[in-house]
Amino acid sequence: MLSGEEFGRLFETFERTAFRLETLDVYDVEEEQDEIARFLAGEDMGPEWDDNPWVRSMTDKGKSVSRVHVLRSPLTDYLRYELSAYRGNIKAGESIGIIDLAGQEVTGLPDHDFWLFDDRDVYRMHYTPEGKFIGGELLSAEQLAEYQGYRDLALTRAVPFAAYWERHH
Repeated sequence: MLSGEEFGRLFETFERTAFRLETLDVYDVEEEQDEIARFLAGEDMGPEWDDNPWVRSMTDKGKSVSRVHVLRSPLTDYLRYELSAYRGNIKAGESIGIIDLAGQEVTGLPDHDFWLFDDRDVYRMHYTPEGKFIGGELLSAEQLAEYQGYRDLALTRAVPFAAYWERHH
């Protein structure tokens, strides 16, 4: 299982595409705690929110980054924070879709997060019950088609983020 910097290197080494399925209501990321507090206090979030440099570091190299977030309204404070940041991710070139299970029924997706890199490497994400990242587990090649199917289903059923945000924000 890869964690920390080892997992982070995957974003420097993938060649063409990175897709993420997100499923949690809360992610416990230590580096985000001050930023979440500022967001909840209604403070200015700074220029990185307008154009995410992490996403741009990949898309400026011609790489495709996309995600679908499966959630259920009403949003947790964490999801309000995360989704508010998505506009800067989109400006930086990420494609984001939302599946809100309060408004539509979608079956056939896993109940866990994963990243699919270059349509060939799948990492199942493991978290504590509180949402703290434990690590990414490289799945076997035999599971690749299954996870490609999850990606395709998620992309088909997701609402583009801008349309979702306009209706719900």
